Amino acid sequence: MNELIQQLVSQLGVNPDQAKGGAGLLFKMAQSKLGGDFSKVAQALPAVTDLIKAAPAEGGAAKLLGGLASAIGGGKAGGIAGLASLAGGFSQLKLDPGMIGKFVPVVLSFVQGKAGKEILGLVASALK
Repeated sequence: MNELIQQLVSQLGVNPDQAKGGAGLLFKMAQSKLGGDFSKVAQALPAVTDLIKAAPAEGGAAKLLGGLASAIGGGKAGGIAGLASLAGGFSQLKLDPGMIGKFVPVVLSFVQGKAGKEILGLVASALK
């Protein structure tokens, strides 16, 4: 996963801790949405569990915001609400919530390169 962290640092101008935490938040969200299927992701990318551990814990306000957003949005808006629920975690990392949209393509590109199309499909579907 060091390669992913280096890509995030060089492409987005964040520090390594922010890169780990941000990527961890994305994988944490994928884990919660994929349930048992996440084991395929963890098998293809063994260090992903370390990234999830590096993700900041969601505080009450972030959970409330995410819950509100998903309650309001259904269908396609639900995906936006899902990513919006990460805003609190990104704020804890001293990152603008707008950075979430910049992390996603870098992470997905990394997943495709390291784990192939099947795993990319799983992760991408969880991050929609």
